Amino acid sequence: MGKIGFIGLGIMGVPMAKNLIAAGYSLVVFDIVNEAVEKLEAAGAERGSSPADVASKAGDIIITMLPNSPQVTEVVLGANGLMDGCRSGQVVVDMSSIAPLISRGLGEALAGRGVEMIDAPVSGGQEKAEKGTLAIMAGGKPETFERVKDVLAKMGASVSLVGELGAGQITKLVNQMIVGVNIAVIAEGMSLAKKSGVDPRKVYEAIRKGLAGSQCLEDKAPRMFEGRYDPGFRVALHIKDYWNVLETSRSVGSAAPLSAQVAEMMIALAGEGRDTLDHGALGLYYEKLNGVNLKEI
Repeated sequence: MGKIGFIGLGIMGVPMAKNLIAAGYSLVVFDIVNEAVEKLEAAGAERGSSPADVASKAGDIIITMLPNSPQVTEVVLGANGLMDGCRSGQVVVDMSSIAPLISRGLGEALAGRGVEMIDAPVSGGQEKAEKGTLAIMAGGKPETFERVKDVLAKMGASVSLVGELGAGQITKLVNQMIVGVNIAVIAEGMSLAKKSGVDPRKVYEAIRKGLAGSQCLEDKAPRMFEGRYDPGFRVALHIKDYWNVLETSRSVGSAAPLSAQVAEMMIALAGEGRDTLDHGALGLYYEKLNGVNLKEI
């Protein structure tokens, strides 16, 4: 297999890359933030000077983990991008969360160089990235997926092929729709309990094992009660995902009114300077809206 190329060493990329090193893989890495690269060098990775350099030094697999569509496009097609250094037979695995149509377009461009592409966005946030227990949803050719599956399994507790290229991104958008609405209604419900004079903590304990129970309830309700909104998954990133949700839903004519409403809530949080908080900060949105404090007992 040779060295794995890894481009994008942010809040998710650093722990994901470290998990690959811990699993015994050799990495050549690149990021525009020097301090992030230094963290991986300290863990044993080789520094690449550009995406093209990473592609030229990598073996079969190059992974990208970047903020959004423009950054992935630049890394693949821009000056000193992957297209300038890749070679036939390599596989680019984009683990970023971007627009599905962009994934498909980049896949077509790479195919012209004999390079396959898998889109493999993740769910689970920083905590699960660190633990190597992300949910990874992939799109691409089955035979290409088989080539990269074992590597992905070192970063995730579940790795699923859900369809052709772009299907992974669609799956991630569905995930983000459900997560966002779920967090919002948890905050809405706990605010109702508080406003009505009932302890939200007791409500949480009463419903968590019933049909209303969910991973979101388990993760986010205690954060709201503690006022603990360190990320996790930042509001700004969820807004980005919602823009991709709404762009995609409109392009295929699928109504998404709940997602549009929760996106507006998150935009309001961002407007108050809370875009770097965990998306569970929707609890703060409802505290302000209803004049309650979920932290008070």
